[in-house]
Amino acid sequence: MKARSFLKGFFAIFTVLLATSISYGQSITLTYANFPPASTFPCVQMEKWKTEVELRTAGVINVKTFPGSTLLGAKNMMDGVIDGVADIGVVVFAYQPGRFPLLAGVDLPIGFSSSKVANAVLYDLYMKYKPKSLSKVKVIALFTAPPANIMSKKPIRNLNDLRGYELRCTGAGVKPLKLLGAVPVAMPMSETPEALQKGIVKGIFSSLDILKDFNFAESCRYVTICNMQTTSFAVVMNKKKWDSLPEKVKKVINDLSREHSLWTGEYIDKHVIESVSWAKAKYKEEIINLDEKEYALWHRKVEPIKDEWIKKTEAKGLPAKAFFEDLMKLKSKYEKEFSSK
Repeated sequence: MKARSFLKGFFAIFTVLLATSISYGQSITLTYANFPPASTFPCVQMEKWKTEVELRTAGVINVKTFPGSTLLGAKNMMDGVIDGVADIGVVVFAYQPGRFPLLAGVDLPIGFSSSKVANAVLYDLYMKYKPKSLSKVKVIALFTAPPANIMSKKPIRNLNDLRGYELRCTGAGVKPLKLLGAVPVAMPMSETPEALQKGIVKGIFSSLDILKDFNFAESCRYVTICNMQTTSFAVVMNKKKWDSLPEKVKKVINDLSREHSLWTGEYIDKHVIESVSWAKAKYKEEIINLDEKEYALWHRKVEPIKDEWIKKTEAKGLPAKAFFEDLMKLKSKYEKEFSSK
């Protein structure tokens, strides 16, 4: 009896798998390239997407991931996906200045409180404007890094404390720091520990997950919350590969798109909270929240960046003013919606 029950169960499972296989078609392998190390959040989201797609297509889609620039690097990712070197890749808009002029507006220093809010805004703006800069690929997810804040060796409580202070940043952080009176030092993350040790820089202007991930809390015992620029990413698929997929697979990927974008925001926001809590517990990290007046002053100082972006982007024949108005409306909407949950 037990053997008969086992056989019935086995054939039932086999029948379901066979039916699924017939429904979706033969097994398909997709290659997915990413540039940072496997432990970082852009790669964590990659593995999450792989797991979800394989599960939701009952294993008909198999995703082979390539973290750490093992297939494509950050700067050749977009062209590599267009040319079919990888089926899927993660593109950072800021790494190719001028190539994604409209969506670059999301990376302006406008005070996003979290990655999840920024992700929802980025996703909605993409769906509304469908910019030509991404027309050669299929966009399957969008997300951002958390907003940039200051990690420093001394407390930064106001603009006077920041004046002349050397901070490591990426290229996107140069203009905000100059306008705030600091001294921006653009350098790769890999060079930052030594630069901190030698005093070449006295702090970092970046998202707070790195307090723990790179143990920067050991050198930088103070955090100043100013919520400046973020960094936007798009997960893109080769157009021919997308067109070749069965319709049911396309539906799975489309249905997952916004859900996954918001999941990525939630994941990295939680990681930031964990990182800050860890830094407080291990190094007695002090978190400095600017008072309302000081915070508003900092953001007034960086407004020329927004004005310059609108002017330059409108000159390219793109609807920058309308885009920015939508950006701010959506930001307000999602800040309220997500803070109430």
